[in-house]
Amino acid sequence: MTVNEQKELIEKGWAALPAEYRIPERTPTLEEARMYCQRLAESHYENFHVASWFLPRRLRPHFHSIYAYCRISDDLGDEVGNSQQSLALLDLWQQELDACYRGEARHPVFVALAETIRACNIPKDPFADLLVAFRQDQTITRFRTMEDVLGYCRYSANPVGHLVLYVCGYRDAERFRLSDYTCSALQLANFWQDVIVDYGKGRIYLPQADMERFGVEEAVIADRNFTPQFRELMRYEVQYARQMFERGLPLIQMVDHELALDLDLFSRGGLEILHAIEQQNYNVLRARPVISKTRKAALLLRALSSKFLRRRAA
Repeated sequence: MTVNEQKELIEKGWAALPAEYRIPERTPTLEEARMYCQRLAESHYENFHVASWFLPRRLRPHFHSIYAYCRISDDLGDEVGNSQQSLALLDLWQQELDACYRGEARHPVFVALAETIRACNIPKDPFADLLVAFRQDQTITRFRTMEDVLGYCRYSANPVGHLVLYVCGYRDAERFRLSDYTCSALQLANFWQDVIVDYGKGRIYLPQADMERFGVEEAVIADRNFTPQFRELMRYEVQYARQMFERGLPLIQMVDHELALDLDLFSRGGLEILHAIEQQNYNVLRARPVISKTRKAALLLRALSSKFLRRRAA
């Protein structure tokens, strides 16, 4: 591919995204960059798990910059609508990440992120790993085994947990290991919740080996034909994800109060998705399972109560 062809792909890709995502002609100041990231984070707050307002105020700018990086990276891979254009933009975003680590940031996300990287001493790997997952999305749409799905989660979900731990001052292997269980479990819960949504994008995350084991053909999903075999497949996958959540729960007791509250909400929210699937008798082909506002409020109160009790015990 020639340089001009690459530029054309990038330009067409930018045209499919919000104008504010483009690299500006003038490099913003740190204050301007932080405001940019905050606006982006707060405009997507319903999906914003990592920059919870329960975390210390001093850390919020760092979580804003991480969220903004994750948000735009995800959109480059998922909102363009053309794989070649997405790959070209992701390559460009990788170049900007590399430039950020050289001290040559241009985009407001990377100007803000550079300060987060400096203050929290974050290596490049977790940021780069996320881009690996978004590139895979352009070419890999089926997964043979659960190990293959978890291999994808290793790039698509687990780096986010590592970034959260880095910002909060944790860098040990045991906490990373437990975080990986939680992040992969949440990714699985989202996959099981969004079987029809993902199929509309040409993707199936249910392992093919599991589908064959339970006698479920791809046509069942395509036709939204809820069969007893599909119900048993989903029952199995929901239980698998629940066990992964449970393996990650000890992390909540190994971090400070503020992060513990977020992790508790994070894990319980994922478990609640699984419960919502069960409440629909595992029929995710009929309607996307959702958590009601009442249940969300109950989860919040439960987490707050746990935090209060932990502080009293301390």
